[in-house]
Amino acid sequence: MNWRFIPFLAPAFFFGIVTTAGSAERPNVLLICVDDLRPELHSFGAEYIHSPNIDQLAASGRAFHYHFVQAPTCGASRYTLLTGQYGPSGNGALFQRASRIQANADQLIPSMPAWFRQHGYTTVSVGKVSHHPGGRGGPDWNDKNQLEMPDSWDRHLLPAGAWQHPRGWMHGLAHGEIRRKASEMDLFQSESGGDEIYPDGISIEEALKQMTLLAEEESPFFLAVGILRPHLPFGAPRKYFDIYKDVTLPTIKHPQKPESKTTWHRSGEFLQYNRWGRHPNADPEFALEVRKAYAACVSYADAQVGKLIERLEQLQQRENTIIVLWGDHGWHLGEHAIWGKHALFEESLHSPLIISFADMKNAGQPTDSTVETLDIFPTLCELAQLKTPAQLDGVSLVPLLNDPAVKGHSAVAYTGRAKTIRSTTHRLILHNDGFAELYDHTSAAAETRNVASSNPGIVDSLTQELNNRLARKQEK
Repeated sequence: MNWRFIPFLAPAFFFGIVTTAGSAERPNVLLICVDDLRPELHSFGAEYIHSPNIDQLAASGRAFHYHFVQAPTCGASRYTLLTGQYGPSGNGALFQRASRIQANADQLIPSMPAWFRQHGYTTVSVGKVSHHPGGRGGPDWNDKNQLEMPDSWDRHLLPAGAWQHPRGWMHGLAHGEIRRKASEMDLFQSESGGDEIYPDGISIEEALKQMTLLAEEESPFFLAVGILRPHLPFGAPRKYFDIYKDVTLPTIKHPQKPESKTTWHRSGEFLQYNRWGRHPNADPEFALEVRKAYAACVSYADAQVGKLIERLEQLQQRENTIIVLWGDHGWHLGEHAIWGKHALFEESLHSPLIISFADMKNAGQPTDSTVETLDIFPTLCELAQLKTPAQLDGVSLVPLLNDPAVKGHSAVAYTGRAKTIRSTTHRLILHNDGFAELYDHTSAAAETRNVASSNPGIVDSLTQELNNRLARKQEK
């Protein structure tokens, strides 16, 4: 099938039993992607986190407290979000897909934004939505001849400002400071000033500008906005650090390094920065400083979310817009003696997901049903009354949007060296050499005690389910 010539399919009806926001018009979509965001928000049970804007979004929609990503790294996780399919495990996943499109586009279904674009939407991306902010390759990620997501966006934007180019923006600190050698850039930093002194400030201003332009058009819009923080290095205006000056954080759960074989790693991305000769695993005071810096970046990101929703309301578009807030993966803050992502433990794979639209049934009630990033593409298709591509690997979450008590499904994820499945009670991790880790989430030990040897039946059944689920991945 040559999807470039798919005709526009006019939806038969909108906003019926669940279908979005109580209007006869096709709904807009505002997709907010937040980098490295743990499900550590006030509305997700972390009372010590100041996240009023995300919390208000959760109060007006459905918060998925057990949402899991397909990969504990930015590029591969965003591949799944934007294609609705299993894919490669590395950060170059979307560029690999772009090469396949160039070679033989007929064998690939369109990306999520391309699908909406083919169905009459204006699609715009601002910030880090795909892996490279602005969606280009090259040494500084600004080569217009190297597109990460061809045929997907009407506009794919990243204003670099004082940070010179997208690569500089991606790893920038205050006032245009660019990472040249990570060892010479501070792990965390706070400077006095407005939000615009750090990278997210200028990209959000562009997003607000684009939203205003889109609201003036007759066609519905699909606007994706990528918020960088709390990605490393942890830099945000001082006012956000001040929030946590006297806040008491809970103790780190299970901070010990695993003794047996796991997907543990040495936190290389984190440790490459200037840490002033300190290591959080050996220095509790420094660990607390790092955690507060991360929390400050979460509050900074939350403020950017607030600006987007406020502008949507000012433009009188809120009632006809589906809002999705998605974290691209979790992040360890000392659990298992890891500082970062890239493992297959819960902390790397568990991230927040919120879907909100007007007139949602049981709005404000969270769900504890397990869901995956794979499910977002088919969900948005159903909410917008678009045909759903048959080749998608996830399922629509509309039943859960109607009723938060509906049962979910197991969640799978992978790296280059192992794969995992999370049921409601257990996590199984299978290494490429066949070694199995099984963790009982009904036990206080959680993912610190491997019970595989004493539960062969659970290992076998979860292995079969995992292999069946990933069979389609092998075809891609």
